[in-house]
Amino acid sequence: MVASPHTEKFAARLRMLKDRSGRGYDRLGKEAGVSGSSLHRYCSGLSVPVDYRVVHAFAKVCGADAEELRELHRLWALADTDRDAPAPPAAVPEDAAVPEDAAVPKDAAVPEDAALPEDVTPPEIGRRRRFRVPDKLSPRAAVLAAVVVVVLVAGFMWLPGSAPDGAASASGDRVLDSPACKTVSMGQHDACVREVQTLLARAKGKLAVDGDFGPETLRRVTAFQVLAGLPATNVVDDATKRALYAQRVRMTTWSGARVAQRIREVFTEDPGTAVAVARCASFLDPLYVLPNTNGSRNWGVFQISDARLRDLDGTPLRAFDPDWNIRAAHRLWSVRHDFHDWPSCEAALKTTPVSTPKQ
Repeated sequence: MVASPHTEKFAARLRMLKDRSGRGYDRLGKEAGVSGSSLHRYCSGLSVPVDYRVVHAFAKVCGADAEELRELHRLWALADTDRDAPAPPAAVPEDAAVPEDAAVPKDAAVPEDAALPEDVTPPEIGRRRRFRVPDKLSPRAAVLAAVVVVVLVAGFMWLPGSAPDGAASASGDRVLDSPACKTVSMGQHDACVREVQTLLARAKGKLAVDGDFGPETLRRVTAFQVLAGLPATNVVDDATKRALYAQRVRMTTWSGARVAQRIREVFTEDPGTAVAVARCASFLDPLYVLPNTNGSRNWGVFQISDARLRDLDGTPLRAFDPDWNIRAAHRLWSVRHDFHDWPSCEAALKTTPVSTPKQ
């Protein structure tokens, strides 16, 4: 198996964390809740974890900070995208032998001084020889050529979507209505993505406007779609474009400090650990979304899964309400009075001192 460039970068980042921890694969595996042999495959670039939570747990036990976790998630998402990509065609050496009966394309280039068979007909000769432009055009031909050039240039200027980076729009300044922005999705990097990010930022969504459709943009697009009452499709479709331009949806939500304070008020039994678990799961971001490769998602402050939402009679929209999310997480905690619903974060907390930050 030949690893893709994205997989190699992802594996290199895992090895860096592993080496920095100073621990072996077996010990790290026990702390992260995964086998040591699996960790070795991931760090060697031989495979990519299907569930990001495994990566998250491994990184946490290695002492990764918030910025490193974000970058690791970006690399994982890119490597995961390559999982089902078709393999590139095998390269053929330049000096490889070619069978004598191999077909030669009709339009293959032939040197001008090549010897031609005596029975070659004029049309074939015409195909094989380069077209020569006369050294001097007649005045009438020169005028005609100039007119053709002007018409062609004018035509290209008026073609929809012909501006640089596909930023031209058939409807005024609505960039996303241009043919070049027919679909906007993960992995794209152009003016269409930048327009989506700009519109999300106007809706008070917190993200970088860099023209790169990565995991952070995907999370904000998904959150926007849920808040707008649209299907969470992972792509910016026509309905999402209309909602973005309408600017009726606001993505304002609680600050991290307010989230932490509410968690302490609800989890009176173990407030410090509860805050640490939520920070591990979502960075205390009420609109955090984590997509899984099986099509499911985790939602909100405590990253409640689709399955758990059904058990709690919840929806993704309700999960984005930080107060509902925190109280729902406490209901899950109350079943056994532990954080068994967050195994990755709980494993990480065993090797990381839990402290209650001051407000």
